[in-house]
Amino acid sequence: MLRTQTARILLFLVLLLPAHQAVADRVVARVSISQQVMHVYVHGQLLHEWPVSTARQGKITPTGQWRPQFLSRNHRSSLYNNAPMPYSVFYSGNFAIHGTNEINRLGRPASAGCVRLHPDNARMFFDMVQAEGMAQTRVVVVN
Repeated sequence: MLRTQTARILLFLVLLLPAHQAVADRVVARVSISQQVMHVYVHGQLLHEWPVSTARQGKITPTGQWRPQFLSRNHRSSLYNNAPMPYSVFYSGNFAIHGTNEINRLGRPASAGCVRLHPDNARMFFDMVQAEGMAQTRVVVVN
């Protein structure tokens, strides 16, 4: 009886393991609003720690978890005077992780709600998401 139960448990675990691995996130971007930093994990390993700018006073960067919805290499804002948003990874409606030409403001709140990065870092992140796939990428924004 015990041997049968053990065999069933082992079989269950063997069947469960590949399914879990198939849906594992390959890229995770974890944005800390309080620290104004984004940590990028690839296959579970921290590869990058980049300064960001999130929402300035009176604006909001939403917190939560999302999968990217779409990518736009040379995006221009339809909400803010056609402002350049290079290497945009849109994750929640109009909110994106993207490059900025205001690199002197990185490390402190300055955006209208998006997560701004140095353009070089935005390009690297964009390329990672494109290579690994949006379905295997998770964006996490915390206070």
